[in-house]
Amino acid sequence: MRRLFFLAVLALLPAACGRKLPFDAREREIITRSDSVMYVAVVSDPSDSLRLRTPGRDFSDEELCSEYFTTLAAKMLATVQSPRQGGVGIAAPQVGLSRRLVAVQRLDLPGEPFVIYPSIRILQHLGDTVRGEEGCLSIPGKRGLVPRSEGVVISWTDPQTLQTLTEELHGFTAIIFQHETDHLDGVLYTDRADSVWTDQAWIDERLPYAQAGDYDKPGWIDGPGYCSDSGTSPGKGRISGQPLAISAGVARLNWEKRAR
Repeated sequence: MRRLFFLAVLALLPAACGRKLPFDAREREIITRSDSVMYVAVVSDPSDSLRLRTPGRDFSDEELCSEYFTTLAAKMLATVQSPRQGGVGIAAPQVGLSRRLVAVQRLDLPGEPFVIYPSIRILQHLGDTVRGEEGCLSIPGKRGLVPRSEGVVISWTDPQTLQTLTEELHGFTAIIFQHETDHLDGVLYTDRADSVWTDQAWIDERLPYAQAGDYDKPGWIDGPGYCSDSGTSPGKGRISGQPLAISAGVARLNWEKRAR
């Protein structure tokens, strides 16, 4: 009965969105079973590391119109804004989905809102090279000095209109977008860094959460039923209210302009 109800809900989606069941079984399980604040992959875990190095793929229009996408977007936004993470961006591969999706805080806009960008790409790099400190939960307790372009031109698909949009960005916001879109190509900031060091303050700040198990990997992620199609509807997964992860945001620290 529960599965029949779920299929009936899908049938009510707009005709333009089609009837094909969106996402694959593994992706649907991650979306539905994850907490409202999702587990974030770390490079020290072999299976996580493999997922972090897997390039992401675009979304179909049907997927963008689905409740699965709406649920994924909401959970990624909850993750990056969790009080225990303090991040400015997160990418879908970090929560287990090899998809081109990022959530970024628009520090250049009034109110500094977090915004979702599906099927995103950087079309052009602009301006001088700048270097600044970056950190990432997927590489816990480390920080690096990373060269980036001062500006970028991005494109993405508007999930409401399904139209392709473009925008030119500069400054720290452009740095965030470069960090997060790198994740979609299987690239980590350490691949680009001039130097990487241990950030003891980062470790000390998050130690109580680690000791409480807040960053522990849920057993089902690598378990026998990981790729099963449970038929659970979006938004009906386990919600504990207990944060499991800090987002892989860029450190808002000391980036300095240098000649290319």
